[in-house]
Amino acid sequence: MCFSAGGHYGGPQQQNASGSSDYMGTSLPPPKLLSPLPRQPPFMNSSSGGSSSNYSDHSFLPPPSPGFALSNKYKGTFSYEELAIATNGFSEANLLGQGGFGYVFKGMLPNGKDIAVKQLKAGSSQGEREFQAEVGIISRIHHRHLVALVGYCIAGAQRLLVYEFVPNNTLEFHLHGTGRPPMEWSSRLKIAIGSAKGFSYLHENCNPKIIHRDIKAANILIDFKFEAKVADFGLAKIALDTHTHVSTRVMGTFGYMAPEYAASGKLTEKSDVFSFGVVLLELITGRRPVDTKTVYPENSLVDWARPLLNEVTEIGNFEVVVDPKLNNEYDKEEMARMVACAAACVRSTARRRPRMDQVARVLEGNISPSDLNQGIRPGDSNIHGSYGGSTDNDTSQDNESMNTFRKTTLGTQEFSTSSEFSNPTSEYDLYPAWSSTEIQTSRDMEMGNIKRTRQGYR
Repeated sequence: MCFSAGGHYGGPQQQNASGSSDYMGTSLPPPKLLSPLPRQPPFMNSSSGGSSSNYSDHSFLPPPSPGFALSNKYKGTFSYEELAIATNGFSEANLLGQGGFGYVFKGMLPNGKDIAVKQLKAGSSQGEREFQAEVGIISRIHHRHLVALVGYCIAGAQRLLVYEFVPNNTLEFHLHGTGRPPMEWSSRLKIAIGSAKGFSYLHENCNPKIIHRDIKAANILIDFKFEAKVADFGLAKIALDTHTHVSTRVMGTFGYMAPEYAASGKLTEKSDVFSFGVVLLELITGRRPVDTKTVYPENSLVDWARPLLNEVTEIGNFEVVVDPKLNNEYDKEEMARMVACAAACVRSTARRRPRMDQVARVLEGNISPSDLNQGIRPGDSNIHGSYGGSTDNDTSQDNESMNTFRKTTLGTQEFSTSSEFSNPTSEYDLYPAWSSTEIQTSRDMEMGNIKRTRQGYR
């Protein structure tokens, strides 16, 4: 038997919910193991480019049992057969994306509600851990700015997650997609505030706190009202109150990772804050986190922006960093707040970065940007933290390791830009690239395979 977390599917429905709170708790019953069922259809065997070659052989999915039919009323549970019907037999036409851990299909329930079904790669122990992590975490939370888990299914070797379908693609698509019209400033600010609230909920309102650890523009989904929905908890980690950090195999997306996390594997909520700062820089500048067409440090958004942030903040002229596609059509006070938040978030020293709830409140204009400097000692740079001139040995070593890794990686052929997401085989125009676990490109790297030393990477 497979279970459902509730009937929340569409973004607008959640946004119009009654009450002043953005969230409410939900809980799923524990999964039950069913007898083994067949794997994916044979079309998954074909190598169509991208990450499709990562998958093993699959046998054909048989049709549903004779006489099997879904009722018109949503009944709160899912079986494998129900999800097969909802996705038209997990057909290629319904395939939204694929990656290292499995496939994402679009489906429709009998009540007409669209869903996204994530079917994990059969036989992958890592995929099973991913599934268990997502079910355990997402089933306990609900927030208007977090993608809702509708239900899940464990059926023999099959592991499936059922999400609400967010219909308007991702922030990365709207900000960087080829041929896309420029995003208005009001939409950028709205997305920044909404996603900040979502991440703040994970850090501040969940007990124990939840660290996302793969924050990026491709994991912020957008509905038709341009409300942000944070997606992909597959890499999330729970930080127990008795620990200040989680030591973990380093995973995530290069260009977004905090230096201390990339260098040592020590994960805290401040690692998420750094990644969100990169997203804010994308919203401000319109640039990608990494641009392989230029050379270091110009190819790194953070390293390019850091020396400019202090300058534009002091003189109040943001033209040098603002996306030229905005044509200077933005509110200067709102821009000043976002610039201040971005600068504070990408401080090299983790302890000097603000909390996500502070970032959300500054973006909304509820508190002053100066509140982001709480804990900064006189003489410390509010912008750079300890970057480039600190007596903080750990931070200096982290930065040295990160810079060595960055230069080495950007000098190889293995790194590519997110333009690969526009490849038709990834169905990117139909649905967002959820994460490095669904639509995997060479720029979404598991850095645990790189041997780390205190002198750098080798």
